[in-house]
Amino acid sequence: MPNLQDLTPALITVAIFLLVGFPVHEFSHAAVAYLQGDATAKLLGRMTLNPIVHFDPIGGLMTILSVVLGGFLIGWAKPTPVNTANLRDRRNGEVIVALAGPASNLVMAVIGAFVFRLLEALGVELRFTLAGSVIYLFVLFNVLLAIFNFLPIPPLDGSTLLYRILSPRQVWQVRPFLTQYGIFILLAFVLIFSRVLGDVIQGVANALVGA
Repeated sequence: MPNLQDLTPALITVAIFLLVGFPVHEFSHAAVAYLQGDATAKLLGRMTLNPIVHFDPIGGLMTILSVVLGGFLIGWAKPTPVNTANLRDRRNGEVIVALAGPASNLVMAVIGAFVFRLLEALGVELRFTLAGSVIYLFVLFNVLLAIFNFLPIPPLDGSTLLYRILSPRQVWQVRPFLTQYGIFILLAFVLIFSRVLGDVIQGVANALVGA
């Protein structure tokens, strides 16, 4: 049976996702939607950083199991409800709301990297320490959430940008197919390109912290 020390990285990872990464991501969707004129998420109590409100039982369980058991990391939070008919910017509002989530994770990764670099500049030894591991994992997994959600495959946020770039006729042609089979396309993409995707994510995180 693994001891607590062996489980520490996994526990830190789960905490980063469930307590920070997912809640901030979903809060950002809700807040930007509200600024765009849609109060749906706010009225439903979703415009909050409270992780309990954004917790999805199945997605949270998958996060915990995939982290503890190792291998491919998978999990999700409760999707933020948005009524696009209420958005002030009828042309770009949906894209702005969708990309607010991954953008918030990228901002958090940059903040975490700034803290890492600042502490090192002040002479604090972070390499091979628990504190350094926590900050680095915070950066790494926020980069993961940002890059992964930018992928233009439903149900990820990046698919909204894809539909905005395509012509109305092209959207009409491909959207039903992507809506129905997007999750399978996403799984296939991850299985085929997981190594490349992992290298990109780790490369960005290392560049941010100066590793």
